[in-house]
Amino acid sequence: MPLNRRTFLGSSVAVGAGAALATGTAVPAEAHGAGHGHHPRPAKRYSFTVMGTTDLHGNVFNWDYFTDREFDDKARNDVGLAKISTLVDRVREEKGRRNTLLIDAGDTIQGTQLSYYYAKVDPITARRGPVHPMAQAMNAIGYDAAALGNHEFNYGIPVLRKFEEQCDFPLLGANALDAKTLRPAFAPYSIHRLRTPHGRDVKVAVLGLTNPGIAIWDKANVSGKMVFPGLEEQAAKWVPRLRSLGADVVVVSAHSGTSGTSSWGDQLPHVENAAALVAEQVPGIDAILVGHAHAEIPEYRVKNKATGKDVVLSEPLKWGQRLTLFDFDLVWEKGRWTVEKTAARVLNSNTVEEDPKITGLLVDEHRKVVSYVNQVIGTSTATMTTADAPWRDEPIIDLINVVQAETVKAALAGGAHAALPVLSQASCFSRTARIPAGQVTIKDAAGLYPFENTLEARLLTGAQLKDYLEYSAKYYVRTPAGAPVDTAKLTNADNTPDYNYDAVSGLTYEIDIAGPVGSRIVNLSFEGRPIDPAAKFVLAVNNYRASGGGAFPHIANAQQLWADSDEIRNTIIQWVKAKGTVDPAAFASVGWKLTRDGVPVF
Repeated sequence: MPLNRRTFLGSSVAVGAGAALATGTAVPAEAHGAGHGHHPRPAKRYSFTVMGTTDLHGNVFNWDYFTDREFDDKARNDVGLAKISTLVDRVREEKGRRNTLLIDAGDTIQGTQLSYYYAKVDPITARRGPVHPMAQAMNAIGYDAAALGNHEFNYGIPVLRKFEEQCDFPLLGANALDAKTLRPAFAPYSIHRLRTPHGRDVKVAVLGLTNPGIAIWDKANVSGKMVFPGLEEQAAKWVPRLRSLGADVVVVSAHSGTSGTSSWGDQLPHVENAAALVAEQVPGIDAILVGHAHAEIPEYRVKNKATGKDVVLSEPLKWGQRLTLFDFDLVWEKGRWTVEKTAARVLNSNTVEEDPKITGLLVDEHRKVVSYVNQVIGTSTATMTTADAPWRDEPIIDLINVVQAETVKAALAGGAHAALPVLSQASCFSRTARIPAGQVTIKDAAGLYPFENTLEARLLTGAQLKDYLEYSAKYYVRTPAGAPVDTAKLTNADNTPDYNYDAVSGLTYEIDIAGPVGSRIVNLSFEGRPIDPAAKFVLAVNNYRASGGGAFPHIANAQQLWADSDEIRNTIIQWVKAKGTVDPAAFASVGWKLTRDGVPVF
């Protein structure tokens, strides 16, 4: 759908031209600091707090739609905006509503079945469509601004634009530019006036920066429409402008981690996790709300190279599990406000109850989604689980692979590559996924694939597949023959997450965990014969991996033969619906196993 130029540029020009977004922050002016006699007049001081969330990923309720019960994890975290709302109310009560701002660092409208439902099942883009639950909740809580995350683009620009329209606060992205004009496609920043008791307002500028990886990860949705230059160059352009507009305090909301690295190898033209680099290289920033990395960083100080001043960074974990507080202490000096001190900390949402104002507001939407995920779509002849999938070839992972391989075969049928063998990769995304014997629901099938990944077909050689599998096998901790094997300590070597370990179906191979990384794949065969290094294969692969996610070799540069726009989990749901019965006996096979010196580990 072509972008409407007026709506596309209208909002960004209004806010971008420095129109102040009033946040209703009037405090009665009181006479402070009138000197008595010859005593020096006490300095005028003012303190305020900026609260921040990030990576909410469609979480309003403390609820897991995949298990259909209250959210729980080992650390006893809670999730959702209803919990955040209670924390926000407490902070506002303590500090005074007018002495606070509330911002977010992106990845808002994707990640739960609640957010999926309102993008795809009952879409907000429909004529007389619903208002997105995340917009409703964030409006009710009273957000002042939010940066765009990369996952905002997953459902296409029309869904994002509709969400933007439904928010009572601006979505900021100084480095999301119109591909043709190279002008900001969203408001780059917002300016908020805080009324002090001294008759001198404090102007707080919030600059939003998003992730340059969008250009790769959501290529299908943004190609030719938007471009995403690096965070540092755009911050260097905008921060001086904000200061010249009279900003006393500059806060950056950046959907970008602090590590200075990219998980996509050389595929990414700009640094994916650039927040600390921005702090170090761009003078004039007081604090950065960090997102994207799903890490908990209460406070992290980075010295700016030009000024020698500390910039305070904080990342409040994900899903509404934490709320960051930036506390600013200002002093009036030489006719302007100066930041004297900045500190950051996080509050844990598991310490409070959900706000009934938020749960009550969205109870109907929540119920709709709960009944949706409990729809029965078929039956299974056996129970399948991922409990052992990280170290055994399990039928439940074979199920993902058979669906992907069949889908790609059907898509390539009758074309130039129809005769090539189709292999498939899948990871154990969740160690708690299960398909029960008997009735299978949408939530069972969706829980097997919690990410919004889509399916692609890429062309690889036998030699490239060997490299791919060797890279994948670095997931295992090297364990010599004869040494005891403890599954709790066998996997996730070098912090490799489960989702970056791929099992490839359609081949047979052994992984020798006694061997060093890079020479562990043994007896790699196709149709019972050693694989031909020059032979060509089609790999059914998710878009995250195909675009370089996890930095697997060869795949990102491999020829793309086909790509789908539908999520893999929907393809699984449709496959189960079409088959009616899931029978592991029909598709399960042991294609790979862990060995040591040729002896199977299990």
